Amino acid sequence: MSDRITGEEARRIKRELLGVGDRTKHDGRAVAPLKGLVREPGTQQRVYRFRFYPTADQAAQLTQTFGACRWVYNEGLALRVKAWEDHRVSLGFAETCRALTGWKRVRKTAWLKETSSTVLQQSLRHLDSAFARFFKGSAKYPKRKSRHRSKDSATYVRTGFRWVEDPERPGTASVTLAKQTKPLDIRWSRALPAGQLPVKLNVTRDRAGRFFLSVLVEEVIAPLPEVFLPGGREPKAVGLDLGLATLVTLDDGEKLPHPRLLAKYEKQLASLQRDLHRKTKGSKNRGKVRERIARLYASIGDVRRDRLDQFTTRLVRENQVLVVEDLPIENLLRAATGKNRRRKAALNRSIMDAAWGELLRQLRYKCAWYGRTLVVVDRFFPSTRRCSACHTKGPKLDVSIREWTCTECGAAHDRDENAAVNLRDEGMRLYWAVAMALPPGRMPPSVIKASELLDLVPAA
Repeated sequence: MSDRITGEEARRIKRELLGVGDRTKHDGRAVAPLKGLVREPGTQQRVYRFRFYPTADQAAQLTQTFGACRWVYNEGLALRVKAWEDHRVSLGFAETCRALTGWKRVRKTAWLKETSSTVLQQSLRHLDSAFARFFKGSAKYPKRKSRHRSKDSATYVRTGFRWVEDPERPGTASVTLAKQTKPLDIRWSRALPAGQLPVKLNVTRDRAGRFFLSVLVEEVIAPLPEVFLPGGREPKAVGLDLGLATLVTLDDGEKLPHPRLLAKYEKQLASLQRDLHRKTKGSKNRGKVRERIARLYASIGDVRRDRLDQFTTRLVRENQVLVVEDLPIENLLRAATGKNRRRKAALNRSIMDAAWGELLRQLRYKCAWYGRTLVVVDRFFPSTRRCSACHTKGPKLDVSIREWTCTECGAAHDRDENAAVNLRDEGMRLYWAVAMALPPGRMPPSVIKASELLDLVPAA
């Protein structure tokens, strides 16, 4: 059984062996063409995140919803795996939704009726998206969600919540979720675009027990004014060298120090972990210690994200072109094995504490929002050992060497500042190569990757 089964035989297997009902609900309806969604030019999707404080009943209902979404995701995954491995039949989103209807009719799983059907269907849609990414080659095969390791989340589409905007405070609203009677107590830290109904809501609970509401809206984000160098139309550019001794070094010599938050709270975390180890598994005291650890980690994450958010926003406002190096973060975080595994494990902790991936993620979407360009230079570009004055490539430098002198021109360099200058120059070379190839009046893309331009742009 190596070939895929389709047609009437596939429908029989789905109905008799997999418990997936036939598509009978819409068979009697006339086929209507899909209506295209018309958006205003420049409309982009943006997420606003707010914290809210549920009542005891709301918290209990949301906890049940999180568990139901996780269960439906796992059952849908198991059903699709079984259908292919045992019968060579492919199931999609529509089939798993019909299977969900059957699960609700069984007494053993009738408790699924207590959760909004749209929320459970969104969980199956997330599963279908995970398979789509796997078949595309951009993600690994979907895995089951664990109660202890997976994030507690539930997605509500427009039919799953009631949104009543407050006329006295435009941009805020009374939000009531499906299967709930009272609106959520939300802390509106900023105003949403007035008069717009959100596309969907995402409710999450972190390990510290905090509830958050993520509101997805579609709005027109006005690009920032273009930034040029004084006295001309040359776009202002900045080179960023990411490191561990200093988190970010700019080409003008400015350095963002590494906060080293994990090292700062290392003793406190170690004390809490020892305290957790002494508690009896399953006891309330053990749960209290776990909550204290989760709250500390949540505080560390909040400080790190806020610091990076302020820094990246300033960079995007002050510069037209931002240049970074293509860092293989996953390769750098490979497992620590062998003789120097403790040293490698410490290096991995420092890299995760630096949050390079989060910094690059923020730069990407902010450049796309505000009309900036992020240039990603190839990872093999010798930014560190090339002299930024005469462009002579010197020998490899040990990590411990922070300053060096060029043997050709005698220029003295700070290791990180020299790398940032080289990245800026190489990034502008790639930027102009792409900009000159575009039709007149067309802006360069928000992201330019050197690895995608190897055939178009020759290396320096």
